[in-house]
Amino acid sequence: MKPKVNDIQLPMELDTGSAVSVMPKRQFEETFPSVKLENVDISFKTYTGEKIIPLGVAKVTVNYDDQCFDNMNLYVVPKGSSPLLGREWLRKLTVDWSKLSLPRKEIHTVETDKKKVSEEIKAMTEKYKDIFDDKTGTVKGIKAKLTLKEGSTPVFCKARTVAFALKPKVDAELDRLEAEGTITKVSHSNWATPIVPVLKKSGQVRICGDFRITVNPCLQVDEYPLPNIDHIFANLGEGQHFSKIDLRQAYLHLEVDEDSKEYISINTQKGLYRYNKLAFGIASAPAIWQRTIEQVLLGLPGVQCLLDDMIITGKTDEEHLANLEGVLKRLSEYGLKINLKKCDFFKDSITFCGHIVDKHGLHKQPDKIEAMINAPRPKDVPQLRAFLGLVNYYRKFLPDLATILSPLFQLLKKDNYFKWTKSCPVSFNRIKELVSSKCVLTHYDPKKEIKLAYDASSYGLGAVISHVMSDGKERPIAFASRTLTKAETNYSHIDKETLGIIWGIKKFHSYLYGRSFTLVTHNQPLSYIFNPKKGISVTASARLQRCAIILAGYDYKIEFRKTSKHANADSLSHLPLKVEEETVSTDMGINALNTAQVDSLPVTTSSVQQETRRDPVISTVVQYTNYGWPTEKFNQELNAFYTRRHELTVHQECLMWGLRVVIPAKLRQDVLDQVHEGHVGVVKMKMLARSYIWWPGIDGDIETLAKQCTGCQQSQHMPKSAPIHPWEWPSKPWERIHIDFAGPFLGYMFLIIVDSHSKWPEVIKMTTGNTSASSTVEVLRTVFVRNGIAFQNCQ
Repeated sequence: MKPKVNDIQLPMELDTGSAVSVMPKRQFEETFPSVKLENVDISFKTYTGEKIIPLGVAKVTVNYDDQCFDNMNLYVVPKGSSPLLGREWLRKLTVDWSKLSLPRKEIHTVETDKKKVSEEIKAMTEKYKDIFDDKTGTVKGIKAKLTLKEGSTPVFCKARTVAFALKPKVDAELDRLEAEGTITKVSHSNWATPIVPVLKKSGQVRICGDFRITVNPCLQVDEYPLPNIDHIFANLGEGQHFSKIDLRQAYLHLEVDEDSKEYISINTQKGLYRYNKLAFGIASAPAIWQRTIEQVLLGLPGVQCLLDDMIITGKTDEEHLANLEGVLKRLSEYGLKINLKKCDFFKDSITFCGHIVDKHGLHKQPDKIEAMINAPRPKDVPQLRAFLGLVNYYRKFLPDLATILSPLFQLLKKDNYFKWTKSCPVSFNRIKELVSSKCVLTHYDPKKEIKLAYDASSYGLGAVISHVMSDGKERPIAFASRTLTKAETNYSHIDKETLGIIWGIKKFHSYLYGRSFTLVTHNQPLSYIFNPKKGISVTASARLQRCAIILAGYDYKIEFRKTSKHANADSLSHLPLKVEEETVSTDMGINALNTAQVDSLPVTTSSVQQETRRDPVISTVVQYTNYGWPTEKFNQELNAFYTRRHELTVHQECLMWGLRVVIPAKLRQDVLDQVHEGHVGVVKMKMLARSYIWWPGIDGDIETLAKQCTGCQQSQHMPKSAPIHPWEWPSKPWERIHIDFAGPFLGYMFLIIVDSHSKWPEVIKMTTGNTSASSTVEVLRTVFVRNGIAFQNCQ
């Protein structure tokens, strides 16, 4: 059909299966540039169940066969191939079906084909239902082998302390992994990696090995290359629809050969275990898995795979279905499992490797430059300086920069009032277009060095992923930014920086996973905490431990860069895109644990919050934790906190050291009384306290309390008496003698000598001032000459 919409003849596909009339965003902006969209609270679903949220609705005038209707709803959607005329318009428009270029029979055929495809996919999922269950699969006939560098020596680390609250959950998870065959208990191992338990939102625990400090530095990492992105898309060029398959826990499908199992042993509270399958966090895992999955899919047409994601297509629907069934059959034969919730079937377009793929070709993902294009204008001089820092960072790629930025530089002059004049938005928008254009942005290349720079301000996060070119300059691949939620603004500064790392890693996961990259930070403490060659401290906060575990799955090195040279990410964090709070997850996996621990204390959370604000020392530490520590020296009380500054956080207005609550001075006696209940003794009191609470000198306070408590003294275990050991009976006289001084008596000292065998005594009178060692030796010589030297021992 070709109705006139706002006096413009618009070819539209008649779709009686569509409830409304829709039009793709790109075509709408080209055809109706002056028509404004109205907000609409509605969402649509495609025939395959894909959810579509319209960008808005336009009120248009429609003319067709001498029929004219005003205020007709035309919904604009983000993607699509052509406008659709739906049933909402057909209720008003009278259509002469015989004049349509597409017969009704063909319309019916299209709908029938869609339904047929849906039924075919449903039949396949039923036929191969064994690959869609929740169990962990095992690749048949292929095993992973880990190779160590020449001269590597075993590294054995002791098990890390697990908080009392987590011990039952860790035990249960170890039992589950052992029952399903992922790990096996052993009595001895030359290698041992400590575990870090991470609490999930569900309350369960994920066990991760900290292989960064044991086997990873010793591994000879496989050099098997990941597939080139351009090669992947070249093989998908003739596809009409696309399906995407996500493998469930990909690495755990692959068994490890017997010689390699010892290298990935873990040390836990229940003893030593060995992984039977390729564990998450092993440096060689991505290359080993890519080689394996390519062997599994070898010879199948219309399929490409990058790590745990597969994309399938075909020139026709029949060919697509045949290719899809071939993949499912091959996965079933090899024993692999699929996460059905993350799979997409027969989509018009999909996102893969950071690009949008459809039948028209390869497109840039809009959110790659959204953070730059939609960046809000600076509201003050500091924000403007941050933005200009980003522009200056890429100045070598930007032509005529000084002329374009001239209106913005005027705002920085000392005597000028910050006023956003008419020329400022022109300059601001022009420079944003240049920074996000091809002259600055570069395409992703897996062969080039890659860097991820991030930053966190008091109200936003920013991240830039860049390639290092042959001349050493950095060219961005993509930008990203967002505002902090209300809850995140209460994080301490180091937690905001940690959040920035996690968010940046997840945002650009498809670029970073399975290859080496450099993480750039301007926070020097984090450059030590997350150093891939060092282990995370057991007393670090749960946020830091969780971040370390996530980073353990990536091959990275960390680089410290001064703030003055960190302008690309710094600018984005100071001019972030605004996001709705409900779309952002503020929970990094610790809230449930921390809340449970705080609420279980003998004092309430509100009382700890109140006394924390009143305590002069702890309130000062809270301020320093939130806004940074000064460099001057502190008194003795603050020094105890300063040495732990990298492990301190503020949660629910309470100061935390790792998982322990720092108790203000006024509440410490109440907490001690609770810990002391039952007179359990110094050792058990300390063990209990170390799972929940801390303050400077707590060990000394516990010891003092136990020493002053009569009940503790009465109930403590008496030391075991030493066994009586009688002297052996001498075999002859003067074999052993016993000597000692007696006196002073009557003004003299008496040297008494007794033979153990005969009990014969010798008493020699000596003056009180003449009992030195030399005098005693002279007296003994006289006795030995008189009685002989048959003795052997003297006491």
